[in-house]
Amino acid sequence: MRPPALLDTCISSTVFSMLAGFGLCHRSNMSAAMLDINQCEQARVRRDRRFDGMFFSGVRTTRIYCRPVCPVKPAKAANVTFYPSAAAAELAGFRPCLRCRPEAAPFSPAWMGTRTTVERALRLIADGALDDRNVEALADRLGIGSRHLSRLFQRHLGASPVQVAQTTRVQRAKRLLDETDLTMSEIAVHAGFGSLRRFNTVFAEVYRRPPTEIRRARNPSSPQCRLAVNADRSRT
Repeated sequence: MRPPALLDTCISSTVFSMLAGFGLCHRSNMSAAMLDINQCEQARVRRDRRFDGMFFSGVRTTRIYCRPVCPVKPAKAANVTFYPSAAAAELAGFRPCLRCRPEAAPFSPAWMGTRTTVERALRLIADGALDDRNVEALADRLGIGSRHLSRLFQRHLGASPVQVAQTTRVQRAKRLLDETDLTMSEIAVHAGFGSLRRFNTVFAEVYRRPPTEIRRARNPSSPQCRLAVNADRSRT
């Protein structure tokens, strides 16, 4: 596994807040300052906030992925794999941790050169560019070909534009579940899903539980909440 890269510039606070939960890597430039596996492991065990948003760790025994600052007892190093973005972790079959909330993670430092195109694409995706249109239409807006756009996403995020868009919608829905009293149908619309059925299906695939269960868990004293927390605490 090639580790995520350490990026050295800053993006605007607007992009930072819009794109929470996505890391960014520059894996092809081996001369760049790199975060190796040992650095990631040390940051994870120490819960080092300086690395929050720069990578995500997937625990193979529980199929859950976390931010470096997750409050849960760290899993054994032998059971952990590191990913450069939330989308890449989900593509590998992991679901977001309910304790450290990857959807609320800060966006990693920004990039230069071709990475500017990725930033523009992520802005458009955050605004719903792939909610009702395809990757070809997004690439046209950026003035590049769809294959080139896909290569840039794979290089910097380790996932396709479609996967990133899906993660964006799910994260948006998760925040709406946590922070509003909107109905499930309203959340599906606001999050960018084409239908309530699609919202329920995709959300359950990512979180391994339906959105209604997440909503009920907003009450800390509820049995559902205790079950969810205990399940995430049980990882080893």
